[in-house]
Amino acid sequence: MTLGRVIWSFATPGGVPFGLCWVERTLWVDDWVARLIYQVDLLTERVVRSFATPGAGPVDLTWDGRMLWHTDSSGRLIYQLDPKTGRVIRSFVSPGTSATGLTWDGRTLWHTDAATKLIYQIDPVTGHIIRSFASPSTGPYGLVYDGRTLWHSDIAKDRIYQIDPMTGQSIRNFASPGGTLISLGWDGKTLWGVDYTSDLIYQIEVE
Repeated sequence: MTLGRVIWSFATPGGVPFGLCWVERTLWVDDWVARLIYQVDLLTERVVRSFATPGAGPVDLTWDGRMLWHTDSSGRLIYQLDPKTGRVIRSFVSPGTSATGLTWDGRTLWHTDAATKLIYQIDPVTGHIIRSFASPSTGPYGLVYDGRTLWHSDIAKDRIYQIDPMTGQSIRNFASPGGTLISLGWDGKTLWGVDYTSDLIYQIEVE
């Protein structure tokens, strides 16, 4: 195993990708300019579904087992979306002023904010902050939960950090592929990342 080795990469469906999550052999990817959320088949690298983002500033995506969740920085909102239609099921105000990364741990949401530079744990029913801690650097964006720890991409340092969610301490880190790795996904064994400078999606070895 080589930590951070790129296993595979391919082009994003849009021109300015911002969010990504892995769901059952597909990736969901959103695009800032097109304001679309795409479902991409990993076998063919083709779009199988797309729908409009609910707001004008689409950032990250995560999956709770049934529904998509989505951050929008312009409206400062976190949305729960129907993955078949894109219909907004509900929404609440994000805790900071520049909503970025989002992930699901099986019970709660975790969220990063580029302005406050904090990582928040959020109650998905009420939107209330359960707790928060400082991100490891100054450009917090991508966030994903692997069943035990958080992985976090920072665009100021161009690094990916593995974080203990109980303490907020960095366990290890490595250089991000591409120029601006903006979002992260997890498939059970490997990380996925999307980069808006290279417009590429990467599969990344971590174990």
